[in-house]
Amino acid sequence: MKGILLAVLGVLILTPDALLIRLSGLDAAPLVAWRGLAMGSLFLLAALLTGQIRLFPRLFSGVGAALVLAQWANASLFAPAISLAPVALVLIAVATVPIWAAILSRVLYGQPTRPATWVTIAVVSAGIALAMSGKSDVAFTATALIGVVCGLGVALSLAISFTLLRHNPEMPLLPAVGTGSGLAGITALALTTPQEMASGTTWAIATASFVVLPLSFYLMSEASRLTASVNVSLVLLLETVLGPLWVWLVIREVPTPPMLIGGTIVVIALAVYLWHLRRRARVNI
Repeated sequence: MKGILLAVLGVLILTPDALLIRLSGLDAAPLVAWRGLAMGSLFLLAALLTGQIRLFPRLFSGVGAALVLAQWANASLFAPAISLAPVALVLIAVATVPIWAAILSRVLYGQPTRPATWVTIAVVSAGIALAMSGKSDVAFTATALIGVVCGLGVALSLAISFTLLRHNPEMPLLPAVGTGSGLAGITALALTTPQEMASGTTWAIATASFVVLPLSFYLMSEASRLTASVNVSLVLLLETVLGPLWVWLVIREVPTPPMLIGGTIVVIALAVYLWHLRRRARVNI
C-alpha cells in the first residue's frame, strides 16, 4: 500500500503537466530540451548528494542500459506525440501502459497478473476510450499515425522502466533516470536553438521542468520498487482523465459528456481496485 500511495501522489502531481505544455507555447524540440536537461540535472545532483552516484557503474549492464534507454525514450517521445497527433489519440496510446507492464512482468520475470487486475485494465481502458470518443479533434492521418506510434513508445518505455525497477532493486534510481533524461535533453538541444527555447512562457516551462516532472517521476519510480509495475501503471491512468480537468479550469476547454462519464468510470474502477488490494493485504496479515 505504501507503493500505491506513492504512485497516487506522484500521479496527482503530474496531472497539470498537459496544461503546462499548452501554456508553454513551445514546439517539441525546445520543450524536450528544457524538460530533459532540467530533470537530468536535478536527478544527477540528487544522486551526488545522496551518494547514489557511486553506484553509477551498475548501469553498465544489460538491465542498466535498458533502464537508461527507457528513460531516454520516455523523455523524448511524449512532446513529439502531442505535436503530431490529436491529444485524444495520444492519450489512448499512452493508456496501454498497464497492459505492457503486465506482459513484460510475465515474459521477463514470470510474474502472473491477477484476474482482478485484468478486469480493472479492461474497465479502465473502456472508460478512457469513452472519454476520448467525445473529442472533436480526433482525425486519423499519416501524421497522426506517427504521433500514435510515439505515444505507444511512451507507454512501452514507462512499462519497461517500472518493471525493471521493480525486479532489479540493485539498480540506482537517481543515476538511471538522470542519465536517460539528460541524454534526451542533449539530443533535443541539437535540434533547437537558444532563441526557440527562450520563446515560450518561462514560468510554465520552469514549473513543469523543475517541479512537476522530477517530483512525480521520482515518486512513481520509487513506487515501482514497492508494488507491482502494473499497479503503478494503472494508477498512472488517473493522469489521462484528471489532466484535461486542469485544462478545463484554466483554459476553459469544456469537457464533453463522454469525457466526464468515461473519467468517472476510470476513477471508480481504480478506487475499487485499490480498495480490493488493501482488503486483500489485510486478510493476508
